[in-house]
Amino acid sequence: MSKPEFVYVTYIKTTPDKLWEALTLPEMTKHYWFGAHLESDWKAGSSWKIVFPDGRVADSGEILECDPPRRIVIKWRNEWSPEHHAEGYSRCTMQIEQADGAVKLTVMHVIDRETSKFIEAVSGGWPKILSNLKSLLETGTIALQAK
Repeated sequence: MSKPEFVYVTYIKTTPDKLWEALTLPEMTKHYWFGAHLESDWKAGSSWKIVFPDGRVADSGEILECDPPRRIVIKWRNEWSPEHHAEGYSRCTMQIEQADGAVKLTVMHVIDRETSKFIEAVSGGWPKILSNLKSLLETGTIALQAK
């Protein structure tokens, strides 16, 4: 049986450097990640976390690979849902490639289990986050607001 995974590909009219900044700078991530921001120094072996606006940690882990502005691989564990936290670590890979006047962003999130409620959850969350990211970089505004 294959591992549960989520894969999303989008094309964004931007540059690899601008996309990299949007993916890694806390002041950028809070705009499209519904107020949450990402914290890391983006070096292999460094800690990584997503922090809710109220200061709670949503997810945490470790940077496994970091090759600016091409690739980030994160060891990722949910911290706020006991059910998702119990599943342990997943792996998220973000690949950035130049593509005919745009940038191709591929996000793959996988976990080493037969079934995963966590991967089901990120399968609903990633499209909203990445749609906001695309809108922000192309228009300067986001499409979806936090509830």
